[in-house]
Amino acid sequence: MVSVVGGNPVEQVFQVDLRGIVDLLSHHLYGSPRVYVRELLQNAVDAITARHALDPQARAQVRIETPASTGDGTIRVHDSGVGLTEAEVHTFLATIGRSGKRDDLGFARHEFLGQFGIGLLSCFLVADEAEVLTRSARGGPTVRWTGFADGRYRVEPATRERDEPGTTVILAPRRGAEQWLTPTTVIELARLFGSLLPFEVTVDGEPITEPEVPWRATHPTPSDRTNALAAYAEDTFGFTPFATFDLACAESGVTGVAFVLPQPVNPAAKAGHRVYLKRMLLAESVTGLLPDWAFFVRCVVDTTELRPTASREALYEDDLLESTREALGGRIRDWLVELSTSDPSALHRFLRIHDLGVKALALHDDDMLRLVDRWLPVETNAGQIPLAEFRRRFGEVRYTPSVEEFRQLAAVASAAGIGLVNGGYSYITDILERLPAIDPEIRVRRLDPAELATHFDLVDPATELALRPFLTTAQRVLDRLECEVVLRTFDPPSLAALYLLDRDAQHRAELRATREVADELWADVLGAFDTDQAGDRPQLVLNYRNPLVRRITGLADARLVTTAVEALYSQALLLGQHPMRPVDTALLNKSFVGLLDWAVHDPRGEL
Repeated sequence: MVSVVGGNPVEQVFQVDLRGIVDLLSHHLYGSPRVYVRELLQNAVDAITARHALDPQARAQVRIETPASTGDGTIRVHDSGVGLTEAEVHTFLATIGRSGKRDDLGFARHEFLGQFGIGLLSCFLVADEAEVLTRSARGGPTVRWTGFADGRYRVEPATRERDEPGTTVILAPRRGAEQWLTPTTVIELARLFGSLLPFEVTVDGEPITEPEVPWRATHPTPSDRTNALAAYAEDTFGFTPFATFDLACAESGVTGVAFVLPQPVNPAAKAGHRVYLKRMLLAESVTGLLPDWAFFVRCVVDTTELRPTASREALYEDDLLESTREALGGRIRDWLVELSTSDPSALHRFLRIHDLGVKALALHDDDMLRLVDRWLPVETNAGQIPLAEFRRRFGEVRYTPSVEEFRQLAAVASAAGIGLVNGGYSYITDILERLPAIDPEIRVRRLDPAELATHFDLVDPATELALRPFLTTAQRVLDRLECEVVLRTFDPPSLAALYLLDRDAQHRAELRATREVADELWADVLGAFDTDQAGDRPQLVLNYRNPLVRRITGLADARLVTTAVEALYSQALLLGQHPMRPVDTALLNKSFVGLLDWAVHDPRGEL
C-alpha cells in the first residue's frame, strides 16, 4: 500500500485480521475443522524429515496426548523433529504466507508435505489459543510461542527445557469446539490421516500407524494377499470388490491398488478415491484421478509428486495429473485385456455388470474395441451374441440406430435371412462404425428399411389382378397421406402391415413437418429442398399371408375398406414407433371410431 505524506509517497504494511483469516480457512478453504489434526501431523512429519537431513540416526516419533492423558482438557502433539530457534519462530510462526526463508530449514523441498506457519493456523479452527514449545536441533534454548486467534502472539523463553530437540503444540478447545478435542475424536482423526505414515505415531501411548501400506505388505500366497486387500476394501469403501489389481505411475510416484465394484453404478456419478501424499491422507474422496470411463473402479493410492490444492483436500489439475490419469487408465485397460485371456468366465461376469464403462473405453482404444468385438454380447435378431460371432454367421454387419426401429424390423429381417444388430443402446452404433479401424475387411452399414421390401415375395399375378379394386381404393386412401400401398407376402404371418421409410423419404418427411410449423419465409426456403418423387414415397406393405389382411381384401363395402386401410396404416405407424403427424393422429382416431361404429351396427360383429 502507498500513501502520500507531504507530497512524498510512503510505503505502508497491510494489516491482517487473523480472525478473518481463520474464518476464511474454516468456511471456504477447509471442508471441516477436523483437518487441524492432519495439519499438526503434517508439521510434525516435515520437522522430522528436516531433522533426518541433519542427523539420519535421529529418532522419528510423533506422540499425541489427548485430554485422557493430559488431564487438563488440552491435547499435546510432540515431535522429535528439527525444532526452531527464536529467530525462526518469528519467521515461521508469526508471518502468514512468508516463504523467502523457508528453505533455510529445507521446507521448500518437495520431500516435505506443507508449510509450517499456514498449517499452524488451522489450530485456530478449534482453539482460541495455541502454545508451541520448540527447541532447535542446531542448538539454542527451548522457546515458547503463544498465538491468539485475534492476531496477537508472544515469544519468550520456556519455563522448562525440552529434553531433546523437537516441538510440542498445545491446544485448549474454544467454547463450542470441545467435540473436536475429545479422546475418541482425536484417536479417530489421527488414525484416519496418519495410519500409513512412515514414522511411529502414538495416541496416549498406543501406536496408530501400520507397519506397511496395505498394497506393499507381504503375504504367504497370492490368494492371501487378495483376501487381505478385499478386507481392506470392505473396511475402506464398504464393499467386497469384484477384483483387485495394482496401480503404478513412476512419473508421479503413484503406487496403490484398484478395487472393481461388484455392482453396477451410475456412469455419470463422480468416483471418489482415497489419496495419500507421501503416506499422509490427502482426502477420502478425490475425483479426477482416473479417466471418466473408469467409473467402475475405486482406488487407494499414495503419491510423491502430484500437487495438492491449497486446501490439501484435492489434487491440482495440471499436466502431471493428466498424464497420471492416462497411465492409470492404461493399467485398467491392461487388466481387462489380461482378464480376457486368463479368465474369460470372470470377464463375462464383469461385462454383465460394467458393460457401459468398457463400451465407453472402446470408442477410443483399439485394444478395448477388440475385446468388445470378441466378448461383449449385443442384442441382435439372432439373440444376445458378440459381434465377432455375429459376423461369423452373417458376414456383413447391418444395424438399426434406434431400439424402436430394431423391434419393428428384427423379425422381418430374420425371416428374410438378414442379420440385424440393435444399435440403439449406449455406444453400440459408434462401436459398430469403429469396427473397420481394427479390421478393414469388416463391412458395417445401417439397414435401409426399404431394402427389406426386395426380400418380400410377390403375390401371384392372378390374385393381384383380382384384388385390383381393393388396391385402387387403398391407394386412394393413402394418396392424401403421401404413402404408397404395396401387397406382398412375407414372414412373420402375424404381422399385418409394415410401414417402410427409406432415409431419403424420412428426410423429406421431416422437412415437410418443419415446413408446417415454420413461418412463410422459412417454409419457402425449405420448400426448395423438397424434391419429392412419387416413387420415393413411404410404403405401407400389406402382408397377404396375414389372415386379417386376406379378409380385408375380400370386403365389398368401399367405406369399410377405407376404414380398415386407415386402421392398418395407423397400426403400422404405432408398431414402428414412427412420429405421428397431426393428420396421422386424426386418422387414428377416425379409424378407431369407424371400426367401433361398424362393429356395433354389424350383426356379426366381425370382419
